[in-house]
Amino acid sequence: MTTTHGHVPARRPRRTDARLNRERLIATAQEVFAEAGPEASLNEVARRAGVGPGTLYRHFPNRSALLTAILKDRIETLCELAETLSSSESADDALTQWLRAFLVHARVNQGLGGALMVGEPVAEPVAPGLDCHRLILNAATGLLAQAQRRGTARADLTADDLVQLVVGIALSTARSHDAEQPDRLLALVLDATYGTPLQNE
Repeated sequence: MTTTHGHVPARRPRRTDARLNRERLIATAQEVFAEAGPEASLNEVARRAGVGPGTLYRHFPNRSALLTAILKDRIETLCELAETLSSSESADDALTQWLRAFLVHARVNQGLGGALMVGEPVAEPVAPGLDCHRLILNAATGLLAQAQRRGTARADLTADDLVQLVVGIALSTARSHDAEQPDRLLALVLDATYGTPLQNE
């Protein structure tokens, strides 16, 4: 169809529509899974996103594919935060803020990780869990290195130490009725991060 001036009306490319649908599905799925867990209805995800089930399954052929996309999206956000914080004036504050964000991430995403392990296989060239760990470790490494170069963080600490400690807090407090316990435990980790290395007897 042409206009009176002979011009064809501009139409949004299908590729753009597909990208927007995919982003909308991921954002909606995060909300639905937060409410009902990773086993929530995929049809409900599609309904809330304003698309048909067929559109959802074209983007994500099974539940594991959708869960993987959500996890990757959250990890990319975490890594972007690390990059932003790396330009902060205080290396200590940057590392502290990122570790707090990582603790929230680790606690929120425990259910997604478990669902991925028991769900349908995902056609990925590399195991999603391995990629995720590497991205998180790289983010932690950069921020810790900055604090160590400025002499604030103890030199005998590794990024893997910090990542494992935060994951340990998330796992150990998963069923805790004390909502403030994770933050208290992280505060102890942070005290040790900026403390004096222990001397061997």
